[in-house]
Amino acid sequence: MILRAAFGIMCFVLSSCSLGYGKLAPDFIHPCNATTRECLVKATQDAIPDFVKGIPSLDVPSLDPFVIERLSIPLNGLKVTFYKGKVTGFRKCIVDNVISELDKRHFVLEFHCNLTIKGQYDAVGRILLFPINGEGDAKVKLTNLRMKVDINTKYVKDKQGIDYFGIKSYKYSFDYGDRVHFDLKNLFKESKELSETVLNFLNENWKTVAEEFGKPLVDYAVDLAIRTIEVFFNKVPYSELIYVPLPA
Repeated sequence: MILRAAFGIMCFVLSSCSLGYGKLAPDFIHPCNATTRECLVKATQDAIPDFVKGIPSLDVPSLDPFVIERLSIPLNGLKVTFYKGKVTGFRKCIVDNVISELDKRHFVLEFHCNLTIKGQYDAVGRILLFPINGEGDAKVKLTNLRMKVDINTKYVKDKQGIDYFGIKSYKYSFDYGDRVHFDLKNLFKESKELSETVLNFLNENWKTVAEEFGKPLVDYAVDLAIRTIEVFFNKVPYSELIYVPLPA
């Protein structure tokens, strides 16, 4: 009886330790032993397809797809509201470069990918030379969107003395790559022909339109991605993300 009780207590202690100190990083995280470009690029590329699906066990939300419930885009002379939107494509992003300077608390990620945004829109005002008064289905396809995200990191120690990555600040730059294609239904409620004429004009002048229209969408996506990464960093210890000693 005593042996059985002792065995039961031992099992409870071991299971408690396992829950408290078990590995938190998912299996698709392959930590590097050094901050070389080759290893960092490969590890990041390996992680993206699964990471962007979300990690429910760590409360990390999905980035592919991610939902835009409602986003107002105030432009010069035009008010656009995008809602019930869904963005897909991040799982197929190609990593071009990764720089991790642990001692300087600095991290850079460069990548490119094709993204598709689908949803509903309404718009009132003027874009370029045309008055707009429309609402309907919207689809925007970006081909080879290129982005560079520059992050200032920090190291955070919890009450148990475990170290974690943190994000202090970030900035980003991007270009629209090869092409942006717009498919906006019913730009003019009263005229299908005029709607098609204006839509053709917008696609022929896609770069000018994208520079005016696209940045709020990209801002929204980058902010969401950074907040998602923060959730991940808050849950997974530094020691499970990279096998390099914490800088002094």
